[in-house]
Amino acid sequence: MKLDAHQHFWKYRAPEYPWMKRGWPLRRDHLPPHLKPLLARAGIDGCIAVQARQSREENNFLLGLADAHPFIQGVVGWVDLRAKTVEQQLAEFARHPKFVGVRHVVQDEPDDDFMMRHDFLRGIGQLARFKLNYDILIYPRQLPAAIRLARKFPHQPFVLDHLAKPPIKAGTISPWREQITELARHPNVMAKISGLVTEADWTAWKKKDFRPYLDVALAAFGAERLMFGSDWPVCRLAGTYGRVFGLARGHLASLPAAARDKIFGGNAARFYLRRGG
Repeated sequence: MKLDAHQHFWKYRAPEYPWMKRGWPLRRDHLPPHLKPLLARAGIDGCIAVQARQSREENNFLLGLADAHPFIQGVVGWVDLRAKTVEQQLAEFARHPKFVGVRHVVQDEPDDDFMMRHDFLRGIGQLARFKLNYDILIYPRQLPAAIRLARKFPHQPFVLDHLAKPPIKAGTISPWREQITELARHPNVMAKISGLVTEADWTAWKKKDFRPYLDVALAAFGAERLMFGSDWPVCRLAGTYGRVFGLARGHLASLPAAARDKIFGGNAARFYLRRGG
């Protein structure tokens, strides 16, 4: 099965998505009927839907879509990992076989050590009990905390979203390269080749802009621990679904077919769908 390991759905309402700026093509509904033909064109069988709002309602919305559209293979939702009731929240949603993981928008937290807070760590410590993964959404400045998080929970499966959003537009690579390499030394961490076009020059990026970053990711994680994600529809700010898919496919074309199959679906299935969703 070929899987897109990272995309979003929403019914657009301005108060719920304040980060979407006027004039952006994101400011409309993006729902399964809009995505399905794009997946089919790329030869992709299914997807993992990832939260775009930090609310319990978001979980119910995405799980409802997953129930209605079988090609949505799993949902990465949100619970308040800092809450005293985190066990009850996780138990509630983990009952659904397609609830496969949790994400917090850590990139927006002003404290670069947010993931080291006692209450957050306590919440992370509950995930294994429910066989749930955790998606790490951060900027490069928060990579040191991610490294410490992976070290504290060596048996918790983590995946790094968007390669921590490297500074592609600026063309700088250090200390991102060294920190990514350090994070990848933890075998419980995987990474997504996703969300990169929006870190480049939206209107003028070229394939060569991404090569140094993709090469670092491949050297650090290997084909066994990378997965492709489109970040649709956010990717529309800088490129079509087909162009984003083509960027990843082109860069990985020289790999053996078995390695490409892992990155374009096998690894995501192994990571997210082992719960049977």
